[in-house]
Amino acid sequence: MLVTPAYAQAAGGASGAAGLASFLPLILIFVIMYFLMIRPQQKRVKEHRAMVEALKKGDEIVTQGGMIGKVTSVRDNELEVEIAPGVKVRVIRSTVTGLVNRTQPAAANS
Repeated sequence: MLVTPAYAQAAGGASGAAGLASFLPLILIFVIMYFLMIRPQQKRVKEHRAMVEALKKGDEIVTQGGMIGKVTSVRDNELEVEIAPGVKVRVIRSTVTGLVNRTQPAAANS
């Protein structure tokens, strides 16, 4: 019932590989979270930024507050939006959440 010294030493040598194996699930969880959560969110942010930068006069937009209106003027960091005939409000570009209708450029005569 006594353990020989040689057998005890052999069992202690495997702790280095076991230490790495204990971190493997954590690394795997991080990789899965990156591909399922972080990467898609970064893609959405990039698409939103491109959409906001591409806004121009005549586009119909939706703001975070739920207002729908047509862009009448574009400035550096803000837009002037007509929400009703004769009613214009200024909104910050970053509050635009979506594009309802994009104005199409005039078709060239062919």
